[in-house]
Amino acid sequence: MPDKYLVIVESPTKAKTIGQFLDKSYTVKSSYGHIRDLPKSKLGVDVEHDFTPEYEIPKNSKKTIAELRKSLKGKEAILATDEDREGEAIAWHLTEALKLDPKKTKRIVFHEITKDAINGAINNPREIDSNLVDAQQARRVLDRLVGYKLSPLLWKKIRYGLSAGRGQCIVVRVIVDREREIKAFKPDEYWTIEADLTKQNDKVKFTAKLVKQDGKAVPKLGIKNKKEAEKISKDLEGATYKVQALKQTAKKRNPSPPFTTSTMQQEAAGKLGFSAKKTMFLAQQLYEGIKVNGKPFGLIPYMRTDSWSLSSKVLPEAKEVITKLYGKAYALPKPRFYKTKSKSAQEAHEAIRPTDLSRTPSDIRDKLTQDQYRLYNIIWKRTIACQMAEAIFDSTTAEISAASYLFRATGLQIKFDGFLKVYLVEAKDPNTIVKESVLPELKKEETLELQALNKNSHFTLPPPRYTEASLVKVLEEQGIGRPSTYAPTMSTIVDRGYVTKEEKKFQPNDIGFLVNDLLVTHFPRIVDIKFTADMENDLDDIAAAKKEWVPIISAFYKPFAANIKKKDKEINKKDLVEEKTKEKCEKCGSPMIIKLGRFGKFMACSKYPDCKNTKPLGEEKKLKEEYSNVKCDKCNSPMVVKRSKFGAFLGCSKYPDCKNIKPIEKSTGVKCPECKKGEIVEKKSKKGRVFYACNKYPKCKYALWQKPTKEKCPECKSPLVYGKEQKLLCSNKECNYTK
Repeated sequence: MPDKYLVIVESPTKAKTIGQFLDKSYTVKSSYGHIRDLPKSKLGVDVEHDFTPEYEIPKNSKKTIAELRKSLKGKEAILATDEDREGEAIAWHLTEALKLDPKKTKRIVFHEITKDAINGAINNPREIDSNLVDAQQARRVLDRLVGYKLSPLLWKKIRYGLSAGRGQCIVVRVIVDREREIKAFKPDEYWTIEADLTKQNDKVKFTAKLVKQDGKAVPKLGIKNKKEAEKISKDLEGATYKVQALKQTAKKRNPSPPFTTSTMQQEAAGKLGFSAKKTMFLAQQLYEGIKVNGKPFGLIPYMRTDSWSLSSKVLPEAKEVITKLYGKAYALPKPRFYKTKSKSAQEAHEAIRPTDLSRTPSDIRDKLTQDQYRLYNIIWKRTIACQMAEAIFDSTTAEISAASYLFRATGLQIKFDGFLKVYLVEAKDPNTIVKESVLPELKKEETLELQALNKNSHFTLPPPRYTEASLVKVLEEQGIGRPSTYAPTMSTIVDRGYVTKEEKKFQPNDIGFLVNDLLVTHFPRIVDIKFTADMENDLDDIAAAKKEWVPIISAFYKPFAANIKKKDKEINKKDLVEEKTKEKCEKCGSPMIIKLGRFGKFMACSKYPDCKNTKPLGEEKKLKEEYSNVKCDKCNSPMVVKRSKFGAFLGCSKYPDCKNIKPIEKSTGVKCPECKKGEIVEKKSKKGRVFYACNKYPKCKYALWQKPTKEKCPECKSPLVYGKEQKLLCSNKECNYTK
């Protein structure tokens, strides 16, 4: 059968998979992503004529276009790019670049790469959705106008090379605002009092917390200092502890809904330690598919979605799989439905799930990389769990009187594990079932024995810095951007040097504070959370044919362009990047000023360039003082502190005559558990991520991501590392010890 159709997709892997589902009348080719874009060398938007974009075919796409034109001869085009706005725009650009006749060109979409889905799409083609194209085009034009108009102002007023993308600016603001909350935070001291109790003549202890005094509730910060805690302790001397009330209830817990793009990113970050970028990369691979038993298929449907819904095909399949693997008691008599809360869910069709639930993770483990398997594993488990029976607990609350005080003890025991048999969101190990906390069998008016009265001091904690997971969560809650944009935006703000990631948490740098403060002061709409969320809603309305894109861009651009011109005249660079000090230059006596350099703040003579005297500040100053007496082991000249994108290091002061360098090691004081000779030191990866490794590398290749402590795991003797919420975790992945 001769070729009749040319199917064009955006990915070569996707093309290969789809090609194996179709007969010989179809040829499948890839566009390798976008084949047209705005030019890099100029604005590329005609602001005088309805913001018409001036698209061009990039140099590296011209060969692809030529090959597609050649393949098209005598064939009918079928555009099978992804089903979202981006995919629709690629299909439209292909129509324009290849000069296709819209009436003769078929557009097909499918939610998953399976034989049934592909054949169903082929039999039900449609036209290109111009509303989706307009929405994507509006976003592209808006981002170009902000980036190409605002970035040059930052170059002029702060430093060349900075960028001011619409998405990244708002994300930097969220991180900077949190950092200022942390710096402004003042801890409050508070105390808690707990009683370790047993039944009469029993050794099994349980703990009760003080909750009331003279019939009034003791709030969290109610006991303010040691003196108040000791007074209560004295009041309780010799008191009789008696069970005043018992309450037993059955508690039920439902599973979380199936994954959307953002919840998948959050869960993969929390459970697997994956960045949002890595998660999306792996999800793309699972979507595009693998071969099993010689047959190709996609493992999951399209991974950019805001929907919690599952198809009618999946629900009975889930019940069948659950019954087979776990028993009838774990399956639901009727499917569980989740109502999608996201405003933008009209762009999506279904949640992220396996294309075939009967294909368990263990069935295809040998066909996947370790990371692909780990992501598929949580997707499969989350989908199965959402259609499993609820977990049921027996909850017991005992109220225990002592003098004028009331203590409360609670016990929780699993009666039926339900979905917890498969998936627990909060657990480090998805297979972990919640630890049972069981009270002994108590009776009302029963007298108990006090084993110990514990007075514990606490301090309130500042809000934590954002991790990728918590940042994705807040961005989604605030309606900032879309889940598909989170990963590239977070990568960009790190690459630009606005923030760094320390122990998986985002921390703004000096330049991040400076750029953010300039934008907040002079361009408040650009970094206004409500304005950004409203703009996203406008883009959704364009996609839904409720609004036109040109008036929306026009309403934004006219005041924005006028403000750019105004601020170009008003903003004084010296006021931004220089701070006056009372210190005098020891070389010429002129005042010293604080300036912002590539690696942070430093002190410089105000008479520069006539006087080039500089002094380090902060960490740089400490490093230079610490290593001031180090000599080069090759030429005996002094070594000086230098910096690269990987951090500080020592370089010979006689460079380039002597090119000797030495690493600056930040010691953790922890001995290497593997080679027993080296020490664990802080290092930076090529992507700027902090990790910890043995300083005897390459002889010893022991490394870990979390910062180790000097404490050893009592179970396997590996170092304990810092985890979330001040918990300590065992660094050995095979050990689940936490403290």
